[in-house]
Amino acid sequence: MDATDITPSLLRSWPLPMPQPDGDKEVRGHLLIVAGSAEMPGAILLAATAALRAGAGKLTLATGASVAAQVAIAMPEARVIGLDETAQGGFRHEARHQLAPLAGKVDAVLVGPGMCDTAACCELMRHLLPLFAGSRLILDARAMQVVRQPAHLRSQFSFKQPVLLTPHAGELAQLMDLSKDAVLADPHGCAMEAAQRWNAIVALKGALTVIAMPDGTKWTHAGGNIGLAISGSGDTLAGIITGLAARGASLEQACAWGIALHALAGEQLALRFGILGYLAREIPAEIPALLRHLAA
Repeated sequence: MDATDITPSLLRSWPLPMPQPDGDKEVRGHLLIVAGSAEMPGAILLAATAALRAGAGKLTLATGASVAAQVAIAMPEARVIGLDETAQGGFRHEARHQLAPLAGKVDAVLVGPGMCDTAACCELMRHLLPLFAGSRLILDARAMQVVRQPAHLRSQFSFKQPVLLTPHAGELAQLMDLSKDAVLADPHGCAMEAAQRWNAIVALKGALTVIAMPDGTKWTHAGGNIGLAISGSGDTLAGIITGLAARGASLEQACAWGIALHALAGEQLALRFGILGYLAREIPAEIPALLRHLAA
């Protein structure tokens, strides 16, 4: 199946859900972000800011108890939950009990940016998948490692619910036990193989981004600039996608729009600062105007 190019005209023909003028923050969507760590508390802030700039209405953050207070001060728009941490800086799987009251109450969930302790992250993810089966779920960074089954399990991992994974080439290579060069040589084939293997939507990020669905549907996007290859850029992209999903967009629509908005934000920043030197924290502020422009 041929891939569809993500262009402004395509996006305009695929409009995002819009709240009624008299809608409140609940109508605009409630999202949960489980992310960050003592070493990387900024990741959850980048994702959270991007999600709100994408138009989501209500925000709950769950991060390490050791940094929760600082995150709450830095992000006054959010409710912040401090999760019990492991000695390696991850979240204990018992943290699911702190998140359980949100099951069925959040429209979209992002897990992964800035998290530490891969083993703990995967254990927690195995509990969160059924807990948030009714929400649009986006997995980034270490949270994607859940697809790698423990050695004693011979069965292949497969999601039982719609999930979006957002790996770059290096991450997908590790998840599929391939070389990075192999992924770069065949991004279409690798993204589709991963989508069908795990029953997930896979967005293989790069200068050419490929979005693949288990049914064989594919989209591609080429744009942005090298300035987007910077620490925190992926966190902002994940946040944009999650914010759009919280508003009611399907995972594939939120992903296609999010990738395009992220790239266009990079182009706008390059006009002001140059191709190199702008910061990931500056990306979210570009999103509202771009949303207005693409809706025109």
